[in-house]
Amino acid sequence: MIILEKPYISDFLTDTIKNNNFSVLKTNLSKSILPDNFLIEENKAVELKNELFYSNSENSIDWILKNFGSEEISAYIKICKNKVRFRESIKQIYPHFYFKKVLLSEIESINSNKLKFPIILKPSVGFLSFGVYPIKNQTEWENTISKLKQEIEKHKGVFPCDVVNFDEFIIEEMIEGDEFALDAYFDENGEAVILNIFKHPFFDDNDVSDRVYYTSPEIIKNNLNKFKKILDNIGKCCNFKNFPFHIELRANENTIIPIEINPLRFCGWCITDIAYFAWGINVYEYYFKKLKPDWSKILSNVENSYYYFTMADIPSDIQKEKIKNIDYENYLKNIKNPLEIRKINPNKNPVFAIIFAKTNSIDEIKNLLKLNMKKFIVV
Repeated sequence: MIILEKPYISDFLTDTIKNNNFSVLKTNLSKSILPDNFLIEENKAVELKNELFYSNSENSIDWILKNFGSEEISAYIKICKNKVRFRESIKQIYPHFYFKKVLLSEIESINSNKLKFPIILKPSVGFLSFGVYPIKNQTEWENTISKLKQEIEKHKGVFPCDVVNFDEFIIEEMIEGDEFALDAYFDENGEAVILNIFKHPFFDDNDVSDRVYYTSPEIIKNNLNKFKKILDNIGKCCNFKNFPFHIELRANENTIIPIEINPLRFCGWCITDIAYFAWGINVYEYYFKKLKPDWSKILSNVENSYYYFTMADIPSDIQKEKIKNIDYENYLKNIKNPLEIRKINPNKNPVFAIIFAKTNSIDEIKNLLKLNMKKFIVV
């Protein structure tokens, strides 16, 4: 069963539901976009104990925990959504990894002399980059506390507390290496099936944004087997089965360490759809039909290009409700070969577009990281 929630549902996902007759939880939102014959009433949905679940958004977590609190699916979600609990669950894989739980009320009184810089500070229960801060030294620590207070005030109440909760934080060691993101699921035997592998570039060391992710045949070939081995080990530690997820990793020459794992979904904002444009994989069908990509065959039939998505983010100091217009024409000049353009309402969302594209130039991707988005926003 699929649970559809805000902030964004792609036409690709709704078409997949219709073409495959997938069941969807009946809500006010799903009723507005799907015919009634695809929808399951809530009283019947709560009886689906052994169903495969998927959601496009973590906003569905509250419903799952409320109605399936004693089931394995809720146990999986609780491990994934609490970063402290996740670190504790995989400690046997990474026995020397430094992390520390801290309450918001305790942060200001922490003796920063005892922290092992460089570190990352982030909510134990979080989403996207809200409240995430890389901190190199004690001076940056002091500055971060002030910024954190402002961000908490700005985003308080925007997401359910099961999605973003600023009451508890985790401090953990800075993980060196390239960042990757994967969409995958654990099958009925607990084996990981990888459907997407992206590389996540940044503008500089202080950048924690989600502006661009990209993939290529080389990225898949170089990382598929070693990433699968790590995921299989995580699955064994947590006893995950029949479970879709999105995970972020850092990889260097010596090790691969997970940053966080997001339950019940693939890449947010339906950006996981890029697998169809790049590889011809419909990730929703693969999960529900228990299919496994034949990567050797897939990669032998695609061009050696970069496939990427970019989120046209709205700078945090712009009041979204005051935006009058978006200069899409000039913005799109930075993207030579768009595969699909999804315009997003800028007055209600933190982005004004999601673009899927193909390029042979890594410079095109790097240029997007440098863009001043204010040039395209009229207030």
